Amino acid sequence: MTEQVNGASGPQNRTSVERRWDRELVVTRIFDAPPSTVYRAWSQPELFQRWWVPKSVSGVSLVSCDMDVRTGGKYRLEFGVGGSDTMAFYGKYLEVVPNERIVWTNDEGEEGAITTVTFEDQGGRTLLNFHEVYPSKEALDEALQGSAAALPEQLEQLDEMLSITGE
Repeated sequence: MTEQVNGASGPQNRTSVERRWDRELVVTRIFDAPPSTVYRAWSQPELFQRWWVPKSVSGVSLVSCDMDVRTGGKYRLEFGVGGSDTMAFYGKYLEVVPNERIVWTNDEGEEGAITTVTFEDQGGRTLLNFHEVYPSKEALDEALQGSAAALPEQLEQLDEMLSITGE
């Protein structure tokens, strides 16, 4: 079973979001930057913070971003949701191959996914594959209503950052 969840065609939106089977989500996008540049945006906290929070979600900010992007390293992202309320997302890096692949856990709850992001060279451009496997169909259903729904916007923001800064 493959279900197109969201994915417009044409140059305006190069993000494709597909649900594969009951527990898998695959998001792809091509960036006009080499894999090393796109990888840095995913692995350096000062760059990651600039594009990860969807601008359309008002009142949410990334107040803390700790990332030790290496096999066995850990991450913790803390989001401010107005006032003193915060939400933390954290986990560990299971596999890191610089400029090629990052695999991490999402450990904040029992329904956390395993996420794999790959960076494939396409002649100086990068084909990014974002792949998540959830422990249950219900966990993926919930993600598609929340965090996963923001992925196209987040990747668009990454594309904008890369085109403006050359990072």
